[in-house]
Amino acid sequence: MTLFSGIEGCAVIAEVAQSHDGDLDAAHGYIDAIAGTGAHGVKFQTHIAAAESTAHEPWRVKFSAQDESRYDYWKRMEFSEEEWAALSAHATEKDLLFVSSPFSDAAVDLLERIGVDAWKVASGEVGTLPMLEKIAASGEPVLLSTGMSPWTEIDTAVDILRGGKGTFAVMQCTSIYPTPPEKTGLNVIPELRRRYDCAVGLSDHSGTIYPALAAVTEGVEVLELHVTFSRDRPGPDVSASVTFEELRQVMEGIRFIEITRRHPLDKVSQARELENLRAIFNKSIVAATDLAAGTVLTAEHLCLKKPGSGLPAARLDDVMGCTLKRDMAKDALLSESDLI
Repeated sequence: MTLFSGIEGCAVIAEVAQSHDGDLDAAHGYIDAIAGTGAHGVKFQTHIAAAESTAHEPWRVKFSAQDESRYDYWKRMEFSEEEWAALSAHATEKDLLFVSSPFSDAAVDLLERIGVDAWKVASGEVGTLPMLEKIAASGEPVLLSTGMSPWTEIDTAVDILRGGKGTFAVMQCTSIYPTPPEKTGLNVIPELRRRYDCAVGLSDHSGTIYPALAAVTEGVEVLELHVTFSRDRPGPDVSASVTFEELRQVMEGIRFIEITRRHPLDKVSQARELENLRAIFNKSIVAATDLAAGTVLTAEHLCLKKPGSGLPAARLDDVMGCTLKRDMAKDALLSESDLI
C-alpha cells in the first residue's frame, strides 16, 4: 500500500520530539543530520503549552533544573510560527518529509498554515476526535499512533480517517520509554493489517535498532524512530532514541531486507544453480581400501569423502551387498556401472 508518493518500500521518519531542547539551531541541526542518514522524513512535536493543558495537569510539577514544571518545559519547547515555517522549509530543502504531531487545535491551525507533508497523531490524542477530524480533512497522510488505545478507540479513529481525504497508516506503539522487548508488540502489526486493511507501521521507543528491522520483515509501510546526537544528552526522549549511526544501520538493514522480500527463493532452482558447488562440497561413496573385483561390499569396504561427483553419499545403504565388477584403488569414487 502506498502511503507517500515517490517512496518505494518502507518510509522511515526520524522523530526529533523534544531532543532539540528548545534550541532552534539544534532543531535545524537535527534536520541536517537526519538527511545524511537516508531517512525519508523528520518529525517534530508542536506544543503550544497554554492551548494543551490546564493547571490541573498532574505533570505540572518540578521537572528539571531549569523548568519549574512540565508546563514551563512545554513553553520552552515552543517555536514561533516563523520558526516552524523555517524548519519546514529546511526539511524541504533537504528532500525530507516534514511531519509533526500537534497537541492542540491551535497547533493544528499553525501547522496547516505553514504546511506539513504528513501528520502524526500522538498516542494521547487518538481520542481527541474533533482534532482528528480536522487533520483527516486536510488531505495529507496521517500516521496514527496507538500506544495508549484499546481496539474500540482505534476503531473509531480509523473510521474518521477513512472518511478523510488522505492516506493513513495505523502504527503499533507502546508508550513506555524506553520500551523493553517484551512490550514491543510486533504481533500486533499483522493484526492491524487484518483488522483495518490499510498501511501499517511501528513507532518504536526501544532505543535500539532491532524492533525496526523486525517490523520490516512484517512488510510495514512506515517506521518512526526517535533520534539523538548522543545518549549522553539530557532530555526525556534520549533513552528511547537511536543515534544517527544506528539510524544509518537501520536504513542499510531495511534495504537489505526489502531486497530479500522482493526475491523469494525457490530451493529447487537454487540447487540447480549451485550444481557445480554441490559437486565440490558434497560427498561421494569411495573405496575405504584397495578392493578386488568380486568383493561383496560391506560397511568396512566403503567411506564417504569429497568430491560429490560420484555415487551420492545418500546411496550408501543401497550399495551394501552389491558386488564389484572391477578392481578399485583406495579413495576411488564408486559409480553405478561398478556394481552388479
